[in-house]
Order: sequence, then C-alpha cells, then structure tokens
Amino acid sequence: MSLPQTPTGGAPRLRRGALALTAVALSFTALTACGAGNNAQSLGVKPDNPAVTVDTLSVENANIITQPKPGQAGPAAVSVTIINKGTKAQTVESIAVQDAGPVKLTPAKGAGPVVVPAQGIVVIGGKGNGTAVIEDGAALTQDLGGVRKISFGFSETGEVKLDAFVVPAESYFKEYGPSSAPSPAPAAPKPAASASTGPSGEASGEPGAPASDEASQPATTG
Repeated sequence: MSLPQTPTGGAPRLRRGALALTAVALSFTALTACGAGNNAQSLGVKPDNPAVTVDTLSVENANIITQPKPGQAGPAAVSVTIINKGTKAQTVESIAVQDAGPVKLTPAKGAGPVVVPAQGIVVIGGKGNGTAVIEDGAALTQDLGGVRKISFGFSETGEVKLDAFVVPAESYFKEYGPSSAPSPAPAAPKPAASASTGPSGEASGEPGAPASDEASQPATTG
C-alpha cells in the first residue's frame, strides 16, 4: 500500500502558513511588552549604564561628565545613583577616578558627609542633589566616549569599583555635569596719570584743571 502523496505546491503552502503564525506570535509578544510599559525592569532589560551591587548596596548610572570639548579647561563631575537596601545608613566616604585629581563631595543640603539612608536612595549630580566635583578635569576630556575606573568608599560596605562612561556635559548630561570653565578675571584699571613736569622743573597740574586761588590773585607789595 503506497503512502498518500503531497499535492504539488503543498510544501510552499505549509511554509507560508508557518511564517504567518510566527509573525502573529511576534506581534503578540511586542504588544505584551508595550503593555508592560517602558520600565526596563518589567521588560527584563538591564540599562546600558555601568552598575554594580555589593551586599545590600547598589551603585548605578555612574558617569564622569566633563567639559564638552577635548582639552577644554574646567571642572568635571561624577553623577551616580546609590541604592541602600540594608538596615543601616551608609556614608559615602570617598570617590576616586582613575588618573584624576581629588573628588570633592558635597551633600545636597548643609555641610558634612553624603549619607545614604537605610532603605533609601541618594543621587549625586543634578539640580537639588549632592555633588562630586573634580576641579581640574581637562585631562578627562581626552577620554570622551570611553571609560575610566572609578571607586566608591562606603562606611559599611567598603570599596566598590566599576567602570564609568566619560561623557561631555551636553544634551541629557548637561544638567548633571560641572559648571563651565571660569571666566578670566577682568583686567585691573590703569592708575591715573601722574602730574607732569614743566620746562621750569615745577610740576604742572593736569590739563583742564582749574588754577588755584593763590595762583590767580596778584602779588601785593608791602
């Protein structure tokens, strides 16, 4: 007994049907993703910005933001988000950038250290947040578009290291970056012209100065 034969053109017809089903499935997946919103966590997508977690502390979105042009003088800044899921507050004791000068840490309000509260979040960089500034950031501009190693020192967790992107203070990063390079100080005013000496050797007044009363009165004889 012979097996039934596939009609002519049957295989291509089956392939077309399978492709159609695949397209429907992909469309359904895309719609489901859209329904989940743009939250990267809900879509299972990790952000491109460098991030690391040590124990209960997460350091995310670390960037080194410099002046816009290579070689341009001026400060640089570090922007970062620190998430503390622990039960103890942690102090940011230091930030160090590879082959760069010291980083000055300033809290969002008042004086003192930058503290990440227990079960809390601290953002460094941007309006209303704490700051981390490198006064001389000109050398960092040579790495624009690249990465540099950066380390954070915490009171409880200790040292946390990761690679941070070096980006210019433009577009999205402009509000998180450093201030512009300081303007040159205005030139000091020139001193007033001193009294000139006349042909007789006596000092003469400035041009246009009125004569004194004694010089204008005639001399009297005794």
